[in-house]
Amino acid sequence: MGNNGRGERGERPRVTIHYAQTLDGRIATRTGQSQWISGEASLRLAHELRAAHQAVMVGVGTILADNPRLTVRLVEGPSPRRIVVDSTLRLPLDAYVLTDGAVDTIVATTPRAPQDRSMAVRCRGADVVVVPADAGGRVDLGQLLRRLAARGITALLIEGGRELITSALRARLVDRLVVCIAPKVIGAGVEAVGDLHIDHMSEALTFARVRVTTVGEDVIFDGQFQPAPR
Repeated sequence: MGNNGRGERGERPRVTIHYAQTLDGRIATRTGQSQWISGEASLRLAHELRAAHQAVMVGVGTILADNPRLTVRLVEGPSPRRIVVDSTLRLPLDAYVLTDGAVDTIVATTPRAPQDRSMAVRCRGADVVVVPADAGGRVDLGQLLRRLAARGITALLIEGGRELITSALRARLVDRLVVCIAPKVIGAGVEAVGDLHIDHMSEALTFARVRVTTVGEDVIFDGQFQPAPR
């Protein structure tokens, strides 16, 4: 993933990861359908989290699957800036984040993206930010977070999907994890988190100051990342 960008506080925003999953750890069915895993009360919590952050980030796969608006609608509060991570600019030009005019959208891409696509996205009013690619050819997330901090973004919410969540966790670019666990089991489907390259339990990411609450029928896990001792 490249440099993880932790360093001194201020080099990157404070990052909260939030997603909804089934009891067996799936964020979508095997066909990619994810609406709606959680209940209505949990959806309001998701909007509260958006209102409490300056920006909300998703990967382009989330846009392709769900075409979300990423705005605050179910509670009172401001909508955050929207950030789409898209290494080759597959973002549809008619996606809500480019056409609804609700709030500013930043599209983070790499030098691999075609120039004509970059121009087309800019013509829709989005701000295209070109970030170096990591070893896998994807947007280097640590570099991107430093760019966002330089733009004054100090609180960032990551909502998905699986690849972006995994990249942020693997690079330890997380401060808080909020997981909505719905009382559902679907078997085969899309895992919430992919390979973190962890072989020993001692390497597991650990969360402290944990709060576990119920919202409707759902269980909410809310914990602060506990870095490993140096």
